[in-house]
Amino acid sequence: MSQNQEFCDDALAKQKAIDDWLPITASRKAKWWYSAFHNVTAMVGAGVLSLPYAMANMGWGPGIVVLIMSWVITLYTLWQMVEMHEMIPGKRLDRYHELGQEAFGEKLGLWIVVPQQIVVEVGTCIVYMVTGGKSLKKVHDTLCTDCKDIKTSYWIIIFASVNFVLAQCPNFNSISVISLAAAAMSLTYSTIAWGASIHKGVTPNVSYASRSTSTSDAVFNFFSALGDVAFAYAGHNVVLEIQATMPSTPENPSKKPMWKGVIVAYIGVAFCYFPVALIGYYMFGNSVEDNILISLERPAWLIAAANLFVVIHVVGGYQIFAMPVFDMMETYMVKKLKFTPSFGLRLISRTIYVALTMFIGICIPFFGSLLGFLGGFAFAPTTYYLPCIIWLKLKKPKRFSLSWIINWVCIVLGVVLMIVSPIGAMRNIILSAKTYKFFS
Repeated sequence: MSQNQEFCDDALAKQKAIDDWLPITASRKAKWWYSAFHNVTAMVGAGVLSLPYAMANMGWGPGIVVLIMSWVITLYTLWQMVEMHEMIPGKRLDRYHELGQEAFGEKLGLWIVVPQQIVVEVGTCIVYMVTGGKSLKKVHDTLCTDCKDIKTSYWIIIFASVNFVLAQCPNFNSISVISLAAAAMSLTYSTIAWGASIHKGVTPNVSYASRSTSTSDAVFNFFSALGDVAFAYAGHNVVLEIQATMPSTPENPSKKPMWKGVIVAYIGVAFCYFPVALIGYYMFGNSVEDNILISLERPAWLIAAANLFVVIHVVGGYQIFAMPVFDMMETYMVKKLKFTPSFGLRLISRTIYVALTMFIGICIPFFGSLLGFLGGFAFAPTTYYLPCIIWLKLKKPKRFSLSWIINWVCIVLGVVLMIVSPIGAMRNIILSAKTYKFFS
């Protein structure tokens, strides 16, 4: 009996040592405000700058409805995930796929959640590589108009070099300063975007008529704009992982500080999204560029500063979205391939990951359009309706009760979004494929 006991103790000790090393479960000392700025960093991506363009494709009425509904639905599904983190007494569902496994079973849960989560997280990292590189180039070109032109590929490599170093931060709590800076920057450049739009004033002969030339054009542009809005709400893929960094006791479960942080984050999201989308569209009408900062050419120093803030933000955003991927890689290597947890293992695996995202970003600089396509498949489910399906499966609300109806409405809207937004994005990719250059 004692031998069995020793064996069990030994296995538990090994398991604890691995959990203490893995990035998600290593440190459980986070405060509620960590949740606030991690969520702002994850949610308010550079996608906020394309919202006026999305508004121009949707028009005033539908655009405002879509923005508000997205904000409400995603806040509701985020609340569900925070609630489900500790729904089983004595157990914490620290990762999105663990929640999936709880609902759909060991194997099926992994197959449903992990591919979608990887598309979202790796896809976002690649887009941030391209965004970071392009924003650095914009800073350089704005401040130094007579300088020699430097290819975007080189700027992406410069941006990646910062991430090679920061990727070595062991866990979520160790990147909290970077995340705080990133959250502050997202609020700052959003404010610059709508503040400078007001300062510039309404464009002469501004028009809010549809920019489409035909009905089919209008429909596809609307679908594509839905994809842009879905991409703007992508924080759900890291929410359980953020909550895993919080201390939890039966008297004080982690959902209390986590939810407090989420509310603060969502107020921040509203402060960024609504003014940028509505003021940007009001000032420029249907002539607005797909990045509002491009429409604002003057004053040069302010546009350069805003682009620099975007760079700092996407550095933090990259780390937030890479952390769960690092966790998956390291879990697989340590638990399945039986590697010993070490600094060397971390150094090699994370360096390869950053290099890979950099390489894809350089090869496919039009990855942003591609993400609208992939985003429909993966962003819409993980954000809009997968939490609702899991809620129905685990919480089993009564048929036709309010909870049951709300969840089914979210599921139907989410599925429609998943079907139509890739169609719009795919058409945009095909239309602009004529001008694409690989390795530009």
